[in-house]
Amino acid sequence: MMVYIELKCTIKPDKPDIAEQLIAILGELGFESFVEGDNELLAYIQANNYNPSILKDDILTPDITANVGFTSTVIPDQNWNAVWEENFQPVTIDQRCHIRAPFHPKNLSVEYELIIEPKMSFGTAHHETTALMIRFLLELDLNNKEVLDMGCGTGVLAILAAKKGSRNITAIDNDEWAYKNTLENIQRNNTPLIDVYLGDASLLENKNFDVIIANINRNILLNDIPAYAKSLNANSVLLLSGFYIDDLDAIKKSAASSGLEYNSHKEENRWVAACFKSSGS
Repeated sequence: MMVYIELKCTIKPDKPDIAEQLIAILGELGFESFVEGDNELLAYIQANNYNPSILKDDILTPDITANVGFTSTVIPDQNWNAVWEENFQPVTIDQRCHIRAPFHPKNLSVEYELIIEPKMSFGTAHHETTALMIRFLLELDLNNKEVLDMGCGTGVLAILAAKKGSRNITAIDNDEWAYKNTLENIQRNNTPLIDVYLGDASLLENKNFDVIIANINRNILLNDIPAYAKSLNANSVLLLSGFYIDDLDAIKKSAASSGLEYNSHKEENRWVAACFKSSGS
């Protein structure tokens, strides 16, 4: 049985940006999955990888320790399905894309229905960033496009791309739980033309795409934008999300330095998804 620790991070209301800092720091410490709520962040790590001293050492910044309260709870593995069934509700985006769990009834009134068993992986469209990325994908012509879903989480964005006619779809995540969850969700949605890999942007060497989707976080995006730009075909699209409106200028600057042109962005509750385009050959 796999036992997890849930670290509940209670954030002061006037410090919402701290959640992003926490995700970046805790991710490097072995935490696998995150769920954001109002003034709180839930972070999950396998119990045998958890060291309580991380909350006492100098790993966390003074700003974090002054504005965040921490509570840890042991979560037995067998509780996860029941927890998700109790809390996961279907989501419909722009009346065109419906995301539901296997235990929800079908919705035959939409163009695209995605069946997602989220478990501990990020990507159910409840979070603003996933919903914003879905809105961008709904607007794009993806027919016969080669697509990369970087930081795929549940695989929801790659699966939508497949249902919109994309080919040679690649999904990558550095979280083993997300990797396995994406494989499961691909089967549930009968979208076998998605290749899933466990890893990071180092896997992109000598690979090229027409559309790259990256819904991760600010720090990883800023680090990996050059790799994404190098992997884009001419006249292609890069969709980025996982950051706040305050970070958009930094994202734009990094994209521009990699030869990408800002096209547009969408915003919801200060979260942003931005579209950039590569130049012609």
